Amino acid sequence: MQRSGGTVSALYKMNEYEKSETISLAELSLPEDLKKLSVRQCESLCAEIRNMLISTISNNGGHLASNLGVVELTMALHRCFISPEDKIIWDVGHQTYVHKILTGRAERFPTIRKENGISGFPKPEESSHDIFISGHSSTSVSVACGVAEAMKLQNRDNYTIAVIGDGAMTGGMFYEAMNNAGKERRSNMIVILNDNDMSISRNVGALAKHLTNLSNSEQYISTKKNVKDTLNAIPVLGKPVAKGIKNTKDAVKYKILDRSSWFENMGFTYLGPVDGHNLSELEKIMKKAKYYHKPVVIHVKTKKGKGYEPAEKNPGGYHGISKFDIETGNPEVSADKCYSTVFGKELVRLAEKDDRICAVTAAMKYGTGLQFFSKRFPKRFYDVGIAEQHAVTFCGGLASMGQIPVFAVYSSFLQRAYDQLIHDVSIGKLHVILGIDRAGVVGEDGETHQGLFDVPMLTTIPDAVIYSPSCYEELKLCMKKAVYANKHLTAVRYPRGAEEVSFNRDYLSTEYLFVRRNNSDTLIVTYGRLYNEVYKAQCILSGNGINCDILKLTKIYPLSRDITGEMKNYKRIVFFEESMGNGSISEKIGNKLAESGYSGDYSRVTADGYVKHASVRSCLEKLGLTCEKMAEYIQERCKTNGKA
Repeated sequence: MQRSGGTVSALYKMNEYEKSETISLAELSLPEDLKKLSVRQCESLCAEIRNMLISTISNNGGHLASNLGVVELTMALHRCFISPEDKIIWDVGHQTYVHKILTGRAERFPTIRKENGISGFPKPEESSHDIFISGHSSTSVSVACGVAEAMKLQNRDNYTIAVIGDGAMTGGMFYEAMNNAGKERRSNMIVILNDNDMSISRNVGALAKHLTNLSNSEQYISTKKNVKDTLNAIPVLGKPVAKGIKNTKDAVKYKILDRSSWFENMGFTYLGPVDGHNLSELEKIMKKAKYYHKPVVIHVKTKKGKGYEPAEKNPGGYHGISKFDIETGNPEVSADKCYSTVFGKELVRLAEKDDRICAVTAAMKYGTGLQFFSKRFPKRFYDVGIAEQHAVTFCGGLASMGQIPVFAVYSSFLQRAYDQLIHDVSIGKLHVILGIDRAGVVGEDGETHQGLFDVPMLTTIPDAVIYSPSCYEELKLCMKKAVYANKHLTAVRYPRGAEEVSFNRDYLSTEYLFVRRNNSDTLIVTYGRLYNEVYKAQCILSGNGINCDILKLTKIYPLSRDITGEMKNYKRIVFFEESMGNGSISEKIGNKLAESGYSGDYSRVTADGYVKHASVRSCLEKLGLTCEKMAEYIQERCKTNGKA
């Protein structure tokens, strides 16, 4: 049993709980003790949790608004269900901070998203209460289908609960899963729709609310079943009368609560909407859902940022935020100057001169810097929701009609659209541009968000072109090339955050650049933001009497034909790459060098396996991709194979 407090006997604690209107997390064995508390005591805990969220995230950064919105919902889940025997599956996992606090990790919560601390997403290796890893959206119902089916095969009568936000309903995987779940009538499966006014439905009136409360009552469910059974038992007339009553009821119900018809047509019983910040109402409706023993949807209305005014007023800005000042709500790190912002503003500049340019996002307008484009060119801006597959094919459709679509997307999210890139863009030789944000290591978000797979993925696609600029000015140059110099699938990839430039900005390129020093026989190869680290490593090595040349790639794929010919002149070549090693550019260059008969020392330093959450600097250091680690590595190569 995981505990966040002392070891007092359960009986004594129950008596103590009854005496006090308030209780603190530190006094409880979680989540078990939650069921022993009164609603008022739990409401007191909810206030404590909100303070903990605001305090911790102000120091660590993270996802604030979404977690403030699910405090009561999470509390109700752990009071009504028995975790981990009942399986609570979160979609997306960034809204699980409260779940972590209530499952024995309150003491460790200040370490969230820090190196060696708890993850900002569900992680089964961290806790048995974290059922499934979920960093990307729209997956929970699919997972719940599998979990529910497995429990059925194992003769287990526990519940499977998928918690999904209304934004995730824009992902097609949700509909595929709902169709399968309802059709198969998976028992004890509950889908909780967390509706925080992102787009799902209209408000309902007093009559609709009255009918909803009536239809959710246990007495109503039992009476309805008894009436139906009695009518069906009457010869000849019974079944037609029962059917007529049902049809009349459904017609009225669907007229008033039209949102329920879709779910019920999919095979789910619809319950709600219910106030997601009213603990008593939440518990009441969850207990009703358990009574059905068949697929149920509970519609919960919540407010993102609940309890912290700056987050309530600007939930988008507090979705994922860096450190911030609690009093003012101002972030420590400004987004005024970062790669995303530079990309977004430059796209506006290009679009002012070319009305063929369109911008597309998959529910990440602010994260990718497209807010500037959406304001300047609303008719040419498209937010397709959390639907990366659709976004790529939609871009293909735009391109087939002569438009120039630019899809700005995080590297880790682009993984979801691999088939569409091949089938709907590349085969048709369509000019679609990808602005790949968060390319490379992203840090604290961990394994599910590190952008280390886009290069190996895109280099398998014929005719694809990939640029990886090293600074803001080079990013602008690459964007112009992507729009006007290429006619096929073209990607411009850039990292999260601000540029760091120690090198001379006068020497930039959209192809490749050699930076030579004193006829060295050692060559360092790299691209993107790592060029700055390589430049500093070159300076460190020079101070230690080791001269190295640098080959900076900007157009990283396809490789220039004559590049390996120039590289073969070096005795020693080291490639530092912020990508997975398998399928990387360094692997492809190594193969070309081997095919050309190169007999020198070729080595490469890349990622190998999933990169856990830590600061970007720490992640890069562990991978051997900081200037100090690069210099150490090259010094060792020189000792082993003779000094340059």
